[in-house]
Amino acid sequence: MSQNTLVCAGDIARTDTLDMATEKGALLTVVMPVYNEAKTVNQVIERVLKLDLDVELIVVDDGSTDGTRDVLTKWDDERVRVVLHEKNKGKGAAVRTGYDHARGEIVTIQDADLELNPDEIPTLIQPIIDGTADVVYGSRFVHGWSHRSALNAFANRFLSGLTNVLYGTHIRDMEACYKVFRTELLQRFTLRANRFDFEPEITAKLSKMGLEIVELPVTYKPREFTDGKKIHWRDGFEAIWTLVKYRFVD
Repeated sequence: MSQNTLVCAGDIARTDTLDMATEKGALLTVVMPVYNEAKTVNQVIERVLKLDLDVELIVVDDGSTDGTRDVLTKWDDERVRVVLHEKNKGKGAAVRTGYDHARGEIVTIQDADLELNPDEIPTLIQPIIDGTADVVYGSRFVHGWSHRSALNAFANRFLSGLTNVLYGTHIRDMEACYKVFRTELLQRFTLRANRFDFEPEITAKLSKMGLEIVELPVTYKPREFTDGKKIHWRDGFEAIWTLVKYRFVD
């Protein structure tokens, strides 16, 4: 196990060799939740590290069983920190763990598959650096709907539309992976989601803070469930409930 590997036992992180409190923060923290992505995770990590940015990458393995953990613990790069969940908790839980360890000025999320292109991250963080936006979403649908499934296309349209009705936003991709903002905003609200309800929860809470969400286009290459895609139709119903719930409670 490399020096930059932490193990999460329950909700407590343990590390024997990493003194996080004394390390200097980077400009950008990229949080990468991972579950059974042994075939692609190395390639995505390499692409993130090639960015011409001062970046730290926090990879949270959410109890993988396909060899992903073995791949991750071989990484020995000071820019990469690996956090291991002892059991699978869900994407939301993995992202929250990553946020807990974020030290960069700006934070975003990068999935460990190849649906999105990390080379587009610099464009997404620029409005935050320039002070022209509080929150930037990398929208997959600014220039149309790139879906292999008509059902998925309808679900994304419906959930984004419901978000706009409930919160007065004007977004096309509420479920966007790339959600970019200054890390200090994480101190202003509490996230509770463990699964894919993370996306509507954080969107609701950012919107209720009065922060305008700016969308910039990103390229999107959707994969099939046979390729490892994990979100299912039942997650759509949970997203609806989450959007409605957080309209009225915190």
